[in-house]
Amino acid sequence: MAEIPNLDYIKEISGGNEEFEKKFLSIIQVEFPKEKEDYCNLLKGGQLEESAKVVHKIKHKFGILGLNNAYKIAIKYEEDLKIGNTALKEDFESVLDTVQEFIVKME
Repeated sequence: MAEIPNLDYIKEISGGNEEFEKKFLSIIQVEFPKEKEDYCNLLKGGQLEESAKVVHKIKHKFGILGLNNAYKIAIKYEEDLKIGNTALKEDFESVLDTVQEFIVKME
């Protein structure tokens, strides 16, 4: 079964501070779509090293949203991109789509 993004970690670190939660979420809502777009454009352009740098940023958002398996995939994919291997592209991009849907629902 696919992982489902959640706010458990954000709620845990906020200690119930809703203002903190909203700020944290707004950062993800602003940064994630831009990072996803950057990743896609760099990958299309064959810039795998630069794509890996964006994957590095995105993977932390996976962890924050409780996507532990996706976080592990992103770690491996980041390293693979550095050596020209895109085998995990579909798995990674599937998670990108899941996170994008989750973010849109939160707005």
